[in-house]
Amino acid sequence: MSIAKIEGGPAPTRTVAIVTGASRGIGRATAIRLAADFGAIVPIARDTAGLASVAAEISMAGADAFPLAQDLRLPDAADQIVEGVISRLGRVDALVNVAGAVSQAELFSLTDADWNDGLALKFHGARRLTLRAWNALKTSRGAVVFTSGSTALVPKPAIAAVSSINSAIVSLAKAFAEQGVVDGVQVNSILPGPVMLPGDLPEAERKQSIEATLVKREGSPEHIARTVLFLIDNDFITGVCLPVDGGRTVFATDSV
Repeated sequence: MSIAKIEGGPAPTRTVAIVTGASRGIGRATAIRLAADFGAIVPIARDTAGLASVAAEISMAGADAFPLAQDLRLPDAADQIVEGVISRLGRVDALVNVAGAVSQAELFSLTDADWNDGLALKFHGARRLTLRAWNALKTSRGAVVFTSGSTALVPKPAIAAVSSINSAIVSLAKAFAEQGVVDGVQVNSILPGPVMLPGDLPEAERKQSIEATLVKREGSPEHIARTVLFLIDNDFITGVCLPVDGGRTVFATDSV
């Protein structure tokens, strides 16, 4: 699969959603969930095998899939993505920024490379793609959803990089939201709590993370996907930073 070419059949006439980090987890669930409401989904990830798999599920869910293999850490990735989407599909109606694996190393173990890699993918990747897609979103009066994390509200030494970058994304989303009021683009951010796939954490750490929620269970990627759709559908909500974390940050000072 070419990283600069959208694959697929005839361009749809219905609306278009771009979802990053779409090969697994929250991004994958979101791309599949939006497929019931959008005519075309553009899933983006580095994992070509994962992209092929999610594209098949998007098609089964009712939308045309136009997968793009891209590394959002690269400065020109956003240009290639938006140029390809506009050239092939003619518009962008929603952008969901999910991509962003960040080092889980402890504060005093983090290297400059750890920080730079996390910022390049999760922060700058989302920032550049939103900037590049902004004019198309203005035209369609579209929506942007940033995915941050509940760690933005409860920074700890053990999660220093991810919590710091998540906090920066919350601020970035607020800035875009204020401009969006002027430009007609709806912008919100979601702060997922413990949403894990099998094998993401050792069992002891997984149980500890679940205990940090008030509901005493972990969320699923589908919980977040449904929230993304809710925010996109409700154009009376903008500038919101919404925790979806089982009550983990209701009382942030008591959270882990």
